[in-house]
Amino acid sequence: MGKKTGKVYVVGHKNPDTDSICSAIAYANLKKEVTGDEYVAKRAGQINEETLYVLKRFKVRAPELLSNVKLQVKDIDIHKIEGVEPNVSIKATWEKMKEQNVKTLPILKEDELVGVISTGDIATSYMEVYDSNILSEAKTQYKNIVETLDGTLICGNDHGYFTRGKVTIGASSPELMEEFIEKDDLVILSNRYESQACAVDIDVSCLVVCQGAEVSKRLVKRAEEQSIVIISTPHDTYTVARLINQSIPVKHFMTKAPLMTFRMTDYVDDIKDSMTKKKFRDFPILDRHGRFKGFISRRRFLDVSKKRVILVDHNEKSQAVDGIEEAEIVEIIDHHRLGSIETMGPVFFRNQPVGCTATIVYQMYEEYGVKITPTIAGLLCSAIISDTLLFRSPTCTQVDEKAAKKLAKIADIELEQMAGEMFKAGSSLAGKSAQEICFQDFKQFTVNDVVFGVGQINSMNKDELKEIREVLLPHLPEVLKSNNLQMVYFMLTDILDESTELLCVGNNAKEYIIDAFDLGEDTDKVVLKGVVSRKKQLIPTLVGTLQQ
Repeated sequence: MGKKTGKVYVVGHKNPDTDSICSAIAYANLKKEVTGDEYVAKRAGQINEETLYVLKRFKVRAPELLSNVKLQVKDIDIHKIEGVEPNVSIKATWEKMKEQNVKTLPILKEDELVGVISTGDIATSYMEVYDSNILSEAKTQYKNIVETLDGTLICGNDHGYFTRGKVTIGASSPELMEEFIEKDDLVILSNRYESQACAVDIDVSCLVVCQGAEVSKRLVKRAEEQSIVIISTPHDTYTVARLINQSIPVKHFMTKAPLMTFRMTDYVDDIKDSMTKKKFRDFPILDRHGRFKGFISRRRFLDVSKKRVILVDHNEKSQAVDGIEEAEIVEIIDHHRLGSIETMGPVFFRNQPVGCTATIVYQMYEEYGVKITPTIAGLLCSAIISDTLLFRSPTCTQVDEKAAKKLAKIADIELEQMAGEMFKAGSSLAGKSAQEICFQDFKQFTVNDVVFGVGQINSMNKDELKEIREVLLPHLPEVLKSNNLQMVYFMLTDILDESTELLCVGNNAKEYIIDAFDLGEDTDKVVLKGVVSRKKQLIPTLVGTLQQ
């Protein structure tokens, strides 16, 4: 498996509006149609009521939230690998490693990671173990010994454990055997009856009879009475002595907790130092429940690619999804002023002075010759209605209006009726807190050292705007403080009257607006006649004043 490079996220700005969401959905669909690759529409914030109404109207699922584009462990190719249980023998573990062609294997107890074993650990078990008591110290299961020696159980319980005594070879006379073999030992024997009987007399734990030698029925009966395990193996004494340590359970040699593990949700940037300082070949990965998911190798970690994103309807860093500086921006489709986004290399950047990003996306469908379905047409048309306030905004161009009318025909919608339903849904206060109302269409800007935010609600109902004013005005100082802003403006835009009442909070916020729009000093309410567009009327005028 190589590094992940296929998926590309198409995402609008934080506090997304209808244009941001609908353009992301439509453009992701266009890219998939044209390239056949995986493009996924995402959202960078909470969807407002107007947009929810549009999505519901055209039966389209809302894009999933992309809270940030920082690289996470789950974005790296994780090597899924089958582990072994703690009591499995070293030999069986080694065979599993060869079968899967891996250097490290997880030791799992019901999906819980209890340790890891590497080829180095297995080499240690073969090369550095000289203690004849190690089989009992490791509490080796007789079943492991049978399997390791390719043996057959003659009598006894193979699910039992060898827990006391040492491993010995009973190749000498019974007299000599009595001098070094003790009760509970494991004895490796040949076909000599006298030696076998001597071991039973001593009451050893286990007899391993080599080269398939016969064991008399009488001796088997005695062994059964004394709960002695007898194992027959086709191998000779030398081979058995060499192999038997491979029956030791893997838990005896594994690296135990505390292990250096990482979670699927960990950010790569946060764990980079830990990974590079440790000389491990592989690092275990756990899910949020602590279950083992696989390994990430050091090489794969260092070779990982960034998340790839296409930005629609913005090119300001302050409005982009968190962590954008760690992502690879591959395209930008926008209709705003040039902002503060920087890219590592050249990208496809399409920016046109039209009223809506959806208009640009519509043009690209036409240019590529991709058929626009009624659903996509409905989304794009709704975005244009929203961003141009049904062609009343000064940002609206003939291109926008022409595109909206063509899209309305494809989607079979009536523009005035659709606009009324959308704006009514968007300005509704039902069940909303002041915070939710404020941030359903809120953007942040930076001019020189001044950081300010501008929110907007559009409505065709004066009484509704008055009600929104009463809810928002006491809340704006908290918005100023909690978001570390110097000024906050909120536009209460009357679509039919084509005017905006501007709420101003913060350091000289009102004074800057009075200066920018040449209003009277004694102005109580700030009402801007003919101003309905944040992008084309409010922001450029305010920025000009701030830059002076």
